[in-house]
Amino acid sequence: MHNFFYGWYFKCQSETQTLSIIPAVHCSEHKKSCSVQVITENHVWNVDYPAEAFHRIERDIWIGKNQFGEKGILLAIHTPEVDISGKLRFGPLSPLKYDIMGPFSLFPFLECRHSVRSMRHFVYGRVDVNGREYSFQNAFGYWEGDEGRSFPKEYAWTQCSFSGGSLMMSVADVPIAGVHFRGIIAVVLWKGREYRLATYLGAKVRQARKGILRIVQGNLELEARLREAVRHPLNAPANGDMTRTIHESAACHAFYCFRKGEHVLFSVETDKASFEYELLE
Repeated sequence: MHNFFYGWYFKCQSETQTLSIIPAVHCSEHKKSCSVQVITENHVWNVDYPAEAFHRIERDIWIGKNQFGEKGILLAIHTPEVDISGKLRFGPLSPLKYDIMGPFSLFPFLECRHSVRSMRHFVYGRVDVNGREYSFQNAFGYWEGDEGRSFPKEYAWTQCSFSGGSLMMSVADVPIAGVHFRGIIAVVLWKGREYRLATYLGAKVRQARKGILRIVQGNLELEARLREAVRHPLNAPANGDMTRTIHESAACHAFYCFRKGEHVLFSVETDKASFEYELLE
């Protein structure tokens, strides 16, 4: 049995509510199990399942009675701590033109591989979480994934959907063959066009400290500033075991600006940003 994890991250964002769901399977020399984490603006719940609760049918995965896939999500979680039920339907997905990892997708033994399955899609339906209804009609959806052994030791990540587009941005410590470097992956979907900034395309970090990310690539510059956050603890993989605690703000106040040369393509102030910061200075 080798150490690994595999998980998806779904974010559903309306004008007034945010709901994120993380189904995952994890395996180490100690045990194999799976889990579903549910994140709202103010709470997070983690529900563990035995390994045999996980199975795949075509392009969907199941964990217990919970279903996740291209068409949407079905939730049926009933524990003493949390009661969640509902169904969300997705509109057509917006996948990237090619793998977000670029040529690094060919590297064996990477600590963590990231994927972006849909930058933006519509979400319809409702989910009841401990008696509170989360309702989505023409809401925005985002879907990404990770797999490998462990999350990066240090990293920053942010994602947000907004009128006219969406973005994701990540700066992380990447170890390869004993050498560490600061890796960048970022995608901006703006007015139907995909912009990509990445280490393998020449992107550089101009600023990366708590609450601020700024990267440049040629005449493109993408900046994210975290204004105010309420951070919640999430379980994350460390050598296959979900023993690490990270912190995410699922819906926080942030500012984004995307420039091309002297021209500002957009600047957005939002209270629907998602942010994770883990020791990156």
